[in-house]
Amino acid sequence: MREITYCEALREALREEMRKDQSVFMIGEDVGRFGGWFTVSKGLLAEFGGARIKDTPISESAMIGLGVGAALTGLRPIVDIYFIDLVAVCMDPIVNLAAALGYVSEGRVKVPLVIRVTGGGTGQGHDHGKSLEAWFVHTAGLKVAMPSTPYDAKGLLKTAITGDDPVIFIEHKLLYFKKGPVPEEEYTIPFGEADIKKEGNQFTIVATSLMVREALKAAEELEKEGISAEVIDPRTLIPLDIQTIVSSVRKTSRLIVVHEACERGGIGAEIVRQVVDRAFDSLDVAPKVIGAKNIPLPYSKPLESAAIPSAKDIIRTVKELM
Repeated sequence: MREITYCEALREALREEMRKDQSVFMIGEDVGRFGGWFTVSKGLLAEFGGARIKDTPISESAMIGLGVGAALTGLRPIVDIYFIDLVAVCMDPIVNLAAALGYVSEGRVKVPLVIRVTGGGTGQGHDHGKSLEAWFVHTAGLKVAMPSTPYDAKGLLKTAITGDDPVIFIEHKLLYFKKGPVPEEEYTIPFGEADIKKEGNQFTIVATSLMVREALKAAEELEKEGISAEVIDPRTLIPLDIQTIVSSVRKTSRLIVVHEACERGGIGAEIVRQVVDRAFDSLDVAPKVIGAKNIPLPYSKPLESAAIPSAKDIIRTVKELM
């Protein structure tokens, strides 16, 4: 199977769905002529024109408002916000409109809106490096996707675009140019289906986004010491495939959840809660959550590295639980 980058996989998903459906369009800062900050939309302006690949002023709230309004008329907007930090200025249309309109209209209104954002620290400081997925997991009415591989990125984005619900699609800046196998034939990945990235029988490690790579590094090192870890990527946080995680915990009896967001109030705590509700009798030790330090993300690269979880943190925690 061919290997392409995460960025190319996203671009293919956009191109394929825009070719199939004239109602799909994308807006954002520099998504047209510039091809996007991370080149995801490179070349799409030339193919689809300025009416469907539209550059916008720097006004994230207006972009989301336009997206919600367009979705209500039957179009399928994709709004590119770039940095997840910037959604702080447009939470009103996301939380009070996009997430709620389907419910308050008793299903008569559809909001097929995809909001693409990037999270994660890359040495750009607290205002361009947050991981805020927990905000959206807490908001009823939204779906939340966090692909960690090119294969998952393409399949999940196609599902997000063709669905009828608002989706927060969280990418990671450090994954854009990582390569992985992606089939040339058409495929999609349903929301709510976790992927077991590595099988094991002594530990269950649930990891999201870039932390999946760190978990796999840790599992490889642990394997050399005779410790077998199973690595699970939920791929979507809402809906969450808790059954796959619970089945793994019933096999391994130990659970660690790793995410790049601050440890306090993160998705890790929610996963642990659901596992304890369903499989408390299977746990040999208390589950652990490994998250970033509960501080604004430092700009200094050494300090940022100290604040964000790594494979070393995972290995240390596994050995503590042993």
